[in-house]
Parts: sequence; C-alpha cells; structure tokens
Amino acid sequence: MVTGMADAHAVARAAARLAAATREGTPVAPVRDLIGVHDLDAAYAVQQELTRRRLADGAVVVGRKIGLTSPAVQRQLGVDQPDFGVLFADMDVSAETEVPSDRLLQPKAEAEIAFVLGEDLADGDLDEDRVRAAVDHAVAAIEIVDSRVAAWDITITDTIADNASSGLFVLAGHRLTLDEFEPRETSMRMYADGEPVSEGNGAACLGDPLTALAWLARTARAYGEPLRAGQVVLSGALGPMVPAPPGTRIRAEIGALGEVEAVFSEKRDA
Repeated sequence: MVTGMADAHAVARAAARLAAATREGTPVAPVRDLIGVHDLDAAYAVQQELTRRRLADGAVVVGRKIGLTSPAVQRQLGVDQPDFGVLFADMDVSAETEVPSDRLLQPKAEAEIAFVLGEDLADGDLDEDRVRAAVDHAVAAIEIVDSRVAAWDITITDTIADNASSGLFVLAGHRLTLDEFEPRETSMRMYADGEPVSEGNGAACLGDPLTALAWLARTARAYGEPLRAGQVVLSGALGPMVPAPPGTRIRAEIGALGEVEAVFSEKRDA
C-alpha cells in the first residue's frame, strides 16, 4: 500500500491540478514540480486520491490498464518502466456507435489484448503460471489513451498521477481462452482511415503480455488493491500509439482475436 511518506500537501495540489483539467476540458502543466520525477509512491498517491474522488461520485471500478509496456511507447514518452491505472465502467465505450471525442483532450490509440479474469489475484505467488490460470478469456481491444498534461509533456510520475494517461477503451466481442491462442505470439496491425499506422506483436509488451499481467498483479497487490475476478486488464500496447483526432476511424487486427474498431466522433462546437 502507498505509505504516508508522500507529502500530503503536494499530493493534494497535484490531484487538484489534474482534476481541474478534467473539469474544465483544458490540459494543465505537469505535476512533477509538485511530486518530483522519481517518487512513484507520491505519483500513485495522487492517482489514488483521484480514484477516491471518482468513487465518491459513484464511479465503479471494472479493472486496470497496464501502461508503458512497449519499448516503442517508452521511447515515445521518454520513460523506461511500466505503470498502471484504473479502469472505470464509464470508460468502456464498446457499446457506443462512436467514441465520444468531446470527452477527450489529446487522444491517441493503442491496440492491445484485454484479459478478463476468472479468479482473484490477491494471495500467494503471482507468477506467470498463476496469472495464466486466472485468465478466463481475452478479447481484442483499442485503448484510447489521453493526457490531462499539456502537449503530453510527461515523465513517469506525471503519467502515473494522471491515472496512467487513461481515457476510454473499446473491447471486441470475439472471446478466446488462453488454450486457444498464445498472447506472446499474437501479431497486430493497426489502421487509421484505412492506412496502416502501427504494427507489432505480443513480444513488444514486456516480452509477453502475460509477463505484463504478472507484473500488474504483484504491483497492484503491493499498492493495496489486488486484481479481482471479473475485472478487465488491458495488457499494454502491442506497438506504437497513434493520434486519434475527431473523425478518425481506427481499426486493429490482433491475430486470432480478430478485429476491433473505434470511430471517433466529430467534436461538437462549444
């Protein structure tokens, strides 16, 4: 669990800054001036405070996302390790005809594997064999990452504090168990308006998406909120993320999991 070592005043100020970006629809300055660039506990304390506020307003947690698992994405953002964020029910726009661009500030799209857990990952040795056994099924997913920080000017503490730069997500309907496909060997190709814009495979995700899931299971437990049965876990990108401005149609082909598509609405005039 996050300890009390993080400066409570700095955490509160950072949370207030990021909350203002969401409330006002305008990106803000990074929060590293308040919490530093190396204090991950402080960054997760900010994330937990923002999560607490959302839960108090009636939000429901449905899972987690793993971020910064792809070396390509790490290079894009100038960081060198993964992070995680919280998925809320209202972030799942799979049933929507269009992704609501009005809810986003600076969206980018990533093609991922979404694991749905069949059992808790709270106790014992959380190695890759254990997490494999805990996965009920997987589906193809597009994560729409977003940043409340202006111009995506982020360090790892900025993105962790900002719920790992979470936005929205889309899940496909075709389910496979881990007996039916191997995440590490899964290929990915993503298109924007019909043009190829990103490609990769499961090995781009910490060498194996199940390695990423095991990392998350251990880290989430260490921060006091272990993964639970029924939750969705977004694996992390299988290749570079791409901009997704209003009006863009993103389609991803993810091996045996099939296709998943996200059509971004045109923004309405204010």
